[in-house]
Formats: sequence, C-alpha cells, structure tokens
Amino acid sequence: MLSHPASLPNMVVSIVSHGHGSLVDDLLSDLARARSLSLQRVVITLNLPDEPAPRVDAAWPFAVQILRNLRPQGFGANHNQALAGAAESCVGIFNPDVRLLPTVSGEDDPLTALVSAASQPGVGCAYPMQVDEEGCIQDSERALPSPLALLQRRLWGRRETRVDWVNAACLAIPTPVWREVHGFDERYFMYCEDVDLSLRLRLQGLGLIRAPVAIIHSGQRASHRRWRHLVWHVGSLFRLWSSKVYWRAKRLLPMDTHAARTIASS
Repeated sequence: MLSHPASLPNMVVSIVSHGHGSLVDDLLSDLARARSLSLQRVVITLNLPDEPAPRVDAAWPFAVQILRNLRPQGFGANHNQALAGAAESCVGIFNPDVRLLPTVSGEDDPLTALVSAASQPGVGCAYPMQVDEEGCIQDSERALPSPLALLQRRLWGRRETRVDWVNAACLAIPTPVWREVHGFDERYFMYCEDVDLSLRLRLQGLGLIRAPVAIIHSGQRASHRRWRHLVWHVGSLFRLWSSKVYWRAKRLLPMDTHAARTIASS
C-alpha cells in the first residue's frame, strides 16, 4: 500500500454489491488505476449470501476488506456496518455502477479532489457531477421531494429549479460528521435514505459541495421495473413525509450550487 503523508486527508470507501459482480470488479480497477494517496481502504459488502467475492489484487495501493451478509440488508444498514469505527478522516459511499473519470483539471486522481472538497470547513459532504454513458448530465441534485413536486416532475415533466439534496451514488463525508449524524437512518430500507441524510446534514448548518470531479453512473432505477422496489420506494416516501427531518427541512433555503462549485474549486 502507498505511504500516506500525515497532512493529506485519507479515505475509506464502502461499496455494497447485490450480485453486481463485474461492476464491482470494474470499479475496483478504476480505484486502483487512480493510485490515489487519499484512498487507504475499500470495504466491499456482499449482500447476497451466495455471491462470489470480487477479484482482489495484492498490488493495489489500498487495503480491501470483504464482508458477507448471512441475509440481505438495506442500503443504509450495509454502509453503516461497513463504515463503523472508521479511522480514516473521510468516508466514501460508492455505488457499484459508477465509473471514475479524470478530474475537471485533467488529473488522474479524482478521489483526492473529492476528499479535499469534503475536508473544507463547514462541509457536510462532497459529491461529483454525474453523467450517463453518453455524457449527459444526470439529475443527481434534486429539489425536496414533496408530493406536488413529484407530480409536476412525473406527470408534466417539469424540471426542478432548486437543489435541496443530492443522491448517494458517490459521496465523501468527513468521518467526524458521519459519526455526529450516525450515518444513514436504517429505517429506510431502500430509497430516500440519501434525501434524509442530505437534509440532516443541512439542518446541522453544513454544506453539500459539488467537487470538480465527474463520474459515469448507469443509474438503473429498479423502482420503474419491479413491483417490490416500487413498494419500497413509495413506503420510503411516506416515511420521509411523516418525519420531523422533512418538516424542519421545508424551512431551509435551496442550496446555492454556484457557491458550492466556487468553494470546491478554490
């Protein structure tokens, strides 16, 4: 493993695989290729009991820890389990279906840029710009999902004009902040846990900062294809709408994403 200067913030990345196989292998290869001094450890949770372990190369510049669940757990519970007791200065949440791209400045190490943005004072989390396989920007920065906003988006195709939360396909969070907010709320088995986390960070007065980094995110939405996922999604929305976090967050001003970009690039 590469030596790590004491002054450089370091990171542990959590990846949860639900039978993602080759996607996890590709992401691990991307992480190894970046040869980031920031990345110290990757924790891979195999959420299906019979799932084969990913390929691990001893030459990779980070340690790999593999956890295997006896029965599947929810999104938040898996990441909370993987990141419990993290000694690194920053924790990372990575979906297995993301691929790393060079930084906006053309450097090969997007992880250090992500960790550097997350390590600034007053930051709750840093996140990249997300694009699909064809380079189109995805809507990873979203408005508070009120019933009216969802109707306007789904039925009438209205674009959102404000940003209140960011999705959790790729996040970097300072470890002290992660501990203070107790990670994800595990009552959300799947869906809306990233809305809840974003809102709780903002209610603490912390910023959500877009780093000068881009990733490819395939972003397949299972709730559009499977009834079980749709039921989970609807159930999570009702849990969110009935929560104190949601009603307190309705008084927050929208995020100033221009300011976020300026801070992250400075």
